[in-house]
Amino acid sequence: MTLLLPLLIQAQKNEGGIVLENDLFTSTVNDKYYTNGIEFYYRYVSDQTSEKTVKSTNEFRIGQYIYNPQTVDAADPNYHDRPFAGLLSAQYTRGWFYKSGSVLKLGTTLGIIGPESGAEKVQENIHKVFNYKPVYGWKYQIKSTPVIEARFQYIQQVASSNHIDLGIQADAMGGTAFSSISAGLVSRMSLWKLVPRYESVMNGAAVSNESGNPIKKELFFYISPGVNYQFYDATIQGSPFNDDSPLTWDVVPVRFIGEAGIKYRAKKICLSYAFVYRGKEADNWVNEGYFYGSISASYLF
Repeated sequence: MTLLLPLLIQAQKNEGGIVLENDLFTSTVNDKYYTNGIEFYYRYVSDQTSEKTVKSTNEFRIGQYIYNPQTVDAADPNYHDRPFAGLLSAQYTRGWFYKSGSVLKLGTTLGIIGPESGAEKVQENIHKVFNYKPVYGWKYQIKSTPVIEARFQYIQQVASSNHIDLGIQADAMGGTAFSSISAGLVSRMSLWKLVPRYESVMNGAAVSNESGNPIKKELFFYISPGVNYQFYDATIQGSPFNDDSPLTWDVVPVRFIGEAGIKYRAKKICLSYAFVYRGKEADNWVNEGYFYGSISASYLF
């Protein structure tokens, strides 16, 4: 046992995980708009710190995302209240976690929107495996669009206690696919004592350089309502460089967004579930707000 002790208390500097997102995780009859996403990620903590920061992290993520109109049985384009679209991308994010409880993240994304994303084939196969109705309408999808993006996120903690905290969150992204800004609140609530944000799974801070601390456990509910302003969305408006896509819509500039869920961490395992709501995004009389579920699991090592 003495020989194993160093292995049991060694720092958990790395984290690998998967995120699955689907509207069927919230309802068996809800199947539209942002309908499926899958991400794989790897995160590690940096050795660099400063007087104000507790830690900094590096994260790499690859993902595929699928968007549909109101129904996948849409051979007639008159039923398309938002375009079919697929996105395949790779992301890098650098995060800084401050002693004050604040969080800063800067990132970049490279990818492709269009047939090269493979979204059409993936969705068709999913529907075949689970015996869902066939998919029609992908011939009207958004055409090939390169994705180059920059992303920003900042969370300022404004209040905290042993069992609840509150922060103000600001997000921004800009590039060839999505351009928007968001602002809102984010709060954690737990019957257990909350760990500081710079150690919490909430913002990807479970990785650590410290090997002498006991392994922390977390179980908390969180909620994050906000307002989003959309400047551009290529999955709805098509490429900013041409008008090759056969069917596009303008976006609704201002919309409500919200997320609520539960996160759990025990030893090296991190699990979470979230209910995500997005307000009406395409400017037509049929399109409406929608929701989906997000499930994630990761392993610390």
